[in-house]
Amino acid sequence: MTGSLPIAALVDLRRQPVEDVLARVEQALHLRLDRQALLRKRRSLGGRTERGTWVRIERRGFERIGLQGWNGTEAAAVLQGVAMPEWYQGVAWREQSEPVMRRADELELMTSPSVGKSALVLDDPGLPDVWWEALNASLDALAAQRTPRRATSDTVTITQEQVTQTLAEAFPCLAGTGIERWAPAHADLTWANVMGPELSIIDWEDWEDWGMAPRGLDAATLWGNALAVPTLADRVQQERRADFESRDGKLMSLFFLSKIVGPLCPTTDR
Repeated sequence: MTGSLPIAALVDLRRQPVEDVLARVEQALHLRLDRQALLRKRRSLGGRTERGTWVRIERRGFERIGLQGWNGTEAAAVLQGVAMPEWYQGVAWREQSEPVMRRADELELMTSPSVGKSALVLDDPGLPDVWWEALNASLDALAAQRTPRRATSDTVTITQEQVTQTLAEAFPCLAGTGIERWAPAHADLTWANVMGPELSIIDWEDWEDWGMAPRGLDAATLWGNALAVPTLADRVQQERRADFESRDGKLMSLFFLSKIVGPLCPTTDR
């Protein structure tokens, strides 16, 4: 894929007719969707099926598919020891009238809701100890595996150069930003993407794709989105202490903060 690809028009699926898409998914996956309980978001659709599963449908322009393809949910199905919905089947097709692909995946239906209605939380969700134990087991298991995929954050592939540039823009006095350990990460581990009180980690393929990332990225993302609830942020730090105390984990904490703060060090040439 190259930078010369045509750009797909922005479409809000909450306001677009989708019946043709739903019918095609039903025919391809041999199921029926519950139209009355359809979850419509700007870039994706989700719904229960008559056989007690969940289907997620996404629309994505060619320019957002990239070199690593567009099968993050399917690729994540091989991960061992991670609390996540089981993947059953999927289908993808190209829209003939525009530079757009659509993909639908049938997944295990999880009964617990998302911990947060959005990426961040404003109140302590009161998660039980067993939830934290499952989170630790899942993140440790994920980090112990390997993948050729490269993680993206805010639609940008995470590289050493990108980390260095992002940190330099916010913290110009920071020296030594080289990453020592890269490991698989979800790369969008917000409170909207973890379910509770029974843990399940969802959204393995959205605009942020899972893949190799600096150690501590997931822990820092979850922590950063809990800063409005100090007790919860402290709990994340406590549970993922090894990540946060590592050099890479400290850099990832700053990496998260760099997106919400300005320069903290005085300079004479900027």
